[in-house]
Amino acid sequence: MKAIWNNKVLAESDDTIVVDTFCYFPPDSVNYELLEESDKHTTCYWKGEASYYTVTVDGMQNEDAAWCYPETKEKAKNIENYVAFWRGVEVIE
Repeated sequence: MKAIWNNKVLAESDDTIVVDTFCYFPPDSVNYELLEESDKHTTCYWKGEASYYTVTVDGMQNEDAAWCYPETKEKAKNIENYVAFWRGVEVIE
């Protein structure tokens, strides 16, 4: 699977995990040079608190377009620190 925005690969892996229709990429498959931590946080009742990233490619920003759960609740341990994308980021095989 690949996550692409503005013609740039943000993440690529054969070991993604799909949860709630979102594809989560292992941390070692993500190009963190293109992500900047955001102040945004949300809470999922069964996953825990999500931290967001703004994606920046060639000077263009996609605010809060990626997120992860740095410390998940017990039922979501399999996606702890994995990164998911939305807001126009294309995830393809």
